[in-house]
Amino acid sequence: MKLNVAGENKEYKEGLTVKELIALENVETPEYVTVSLNDEFVDQGAFESTTLKDGDVVEFIYFMGGGK
Repeated sequence: MKLNVAGENKEYKEGLTVKELIALENVETPEYVTVSLNDEFVDQGAFESTTLKDGDVVEFIYFMGGGK
């Protein structure tokens, strides 16, 4: 199946979950990542049960704090 991950088109096996994709992509600090799937946020509790489909668009987002 083909996915667009962080702006790149890539091939993956069918039935891949968000959790598996995070591991395959070696996402830094996965406990802090927010995942956008087709412009919708995926709840962290659903990473293991959310199965990706051909043509999905996935982005990994980190919210940073800081400033004064």
